[in-house]
Amino acid sequence: MRATVIHGPQDIRIEEVPDPVVQQPTDAVVRVVNACICGSDLWAYRGVAAREAGQRIGHEFLGIVEAVGAGVTGVKPGDFVVAPFVWSDGVCDYCREGLQTSCPHGGFWGSVGSDGGQGEAVRVPFADGTLVRLPKEAATDQALLPSLLALSDVMATGHHAAVAAKVRPGATVAVVGDGAVGLCGVLAAQRLGAERIIALGRHEVRTAIARRFGATDVVAERGEAAIEAVRELTGGQGAHAVLEAVGTEESMRTAISIARDGGAVGYVGVPHGGSAGVDIGQMFGRNVSLGGGVAPARAYIPELLTDVLNGRIEPGLVFDRTVDLDGVPDGYRAMDDRSALKVRIAF
Repeated sequence: MRATVIHGPQDIRIEEVPDPVVQQPTDAVVRVVNACICGSDLWAYRGVAAREAGQRIGHEFLGIVEAVGAGVTGVKPGDFVVAPFVWSDGVCDYCREGLQTSCPHGGFWGSVGSDGGQGEAVRVPFADGTLVRLPKEAATDQALLPSLLALSDVMATGHHAAVAAKVRPGATVAVVGDGAVGLCGVLAAQRLGAERIIALGRHEVRTAIARRFGATDVVAERGEAAIEAVRELTGGQGAHAVLEAVGTEESMRTAISIARDGGAVGYVGVPHGGSAGVDIGQMFGRNVSLGGGVAPARAYIPELLTDVLNGRIEPGLVFDRTVDLDGVPDGYRAMDDRSALKVRIAF
């Protein structure tokens, strides 16, 4: 079969790789219907995150189950499924507590020795603990597929930021970052009942999506100017909840500074700029709490799926380009130069 592999910075290739097969009784093999490129994939593409030459890549996909091991009872061949970006056994203490990302038997798609999501098929370890079944008819619903795909990572991650920041009905929320995760954070805050949502971003196409998702205000400034703008919008107090979806020192510093006293910051941006932006002294003096981290998407998918199926949320609007497998290298280039927000791969 064919799959996406990375050989070095800016070197993404589509190559022939061995077909996945059931290796353990808990495995399933899934034929991919849709996958996508994630903002976090760009750190490997840019050489910031190390990868071995020839390593598989990609961690978001929907597909049809083709084969299962003898121990799999939750899915069967022919089922349409979504895979969260981490596989997990579903039975350990962490999984039972809804923190599947800490499962001792879990792992990330595209890690050394595992299949990546940007390929024609994937071997799924611990299929019962990992995969979520979807309505079979949705597999051919071209309007619905993007939003179902968003559940595998970006929508669940935006929701995690909102939960960590303690978004509640009537709250004022600020979202730092206008990438797909930040935009889904806006949607998550709206879903949880926020009264006012301030989106920090300067790209008009993206802030237009933010407004469609529920943003009431947009702040285009950065750094100290952004802090001042949010303070002005909130009568000098700041936001009850701040969602940080970038992962740099500047974005974290901004997030903490625009939280109101007694507020909370939910951070989900993959860290790639150190931790100097975390000012513990400021947080202590103003009673600002900090939570978040890697999102346990498997815990959130079932509740978010309900709202996707009933049309309450449409996170798939973050996809602004669709390519086939051969178009994946161009998709990486487009996301890297910001001519695309998020690229979907249709098989």
